[in-house]
Amino acid sequence: MIKSLWSAATGMQAQTMNIDVISNNLANVATTGFKKSRADFQDLLYQTLRSPGVASSADTQVPTGIQVGTGVRPAAVQKMFTQGEFVHTQNELDMAIEGDGFFQVIQPSGETAYSRAGSFKLDNEGRVVTSDGFAMEPELTIPADSLAISVGIDGTVSVLLAGENQPTEIGNIELAQFVNPAGLRSVGRNLFMPSAASGDATTGTPGTDAFGNIAQGYLESSNVSVVDEMVNMIVAQRAYETNSKTIQASDEMLQTATNLRR
Repeated sequence: MIKSLWSAATGMQAQTMNIDVISNNLANVATTGFKKSRADFQDLLYQTLRSPGVASSADTQVPTGIQVGTGVRPAAVQKMFTQGEFVHTQNELDMAIEGDGFFQVIQPSGETAYSRAGSFKLDNEGRVVTSDGFAMEPELTIPADSLAISVGIDGTVSVLLAGENQPTEIGNIELAQFVNPAGLRSVGRNLFMPSAASGDATTGTPGTDAFGNIAQGYLESSNVSVVDEMVNMIVAQRAYETNSKTIQASDEMLQTATNLRR
């Protein structure tokens, strides 16, 4: 009887984490380049009272046995890198990746971080930076007398300078890829860092090999589906409630046992 109390308690703890993941997804439904997460769970060890396949007689064996589970535990919280919808902004420095790949930015520590959010700006030196002022890698500097900025699908960046009729190429955007993007570490600010699970970054030109194209004037919205997350939240809430009912039932059964009289 005590076993059921602990098993149900692990179920309530697991659904608490599930709700935490769902709430973070919903909180970032309007975050540019955000990738939703999914909680995965595993059943715990089993108490084997009778092993499957043991002999029940000289000529027969037990087909199923008796195994009693002890609950559930969180196994992983996985990022889902499905493509989000594109939003047309008409901003010259807004860029979306149509396909696989990450933008590269340099953090103040000098480390390279990776992002799907392409809402770039210019700093006081004309460099293309993120909303936190982190410079794009390779670094791009827009001349002060530029009248227009053009970014090709292959990442070629050109500007139309004052007094000129033809655009001038000033640099190229490179994208990064990982063997296992789900293994990247989320560090906030729409940034990811590599880990031993993700593998090292492979850089390349947009539109070549398996790298996606650059779409100028667009932003990739969050890939969170509000409807799906609301359904998941209802399922998690009901699972939590059911586990609490199991604890109540176990408690009532224990109470009945302790109230027995001869």
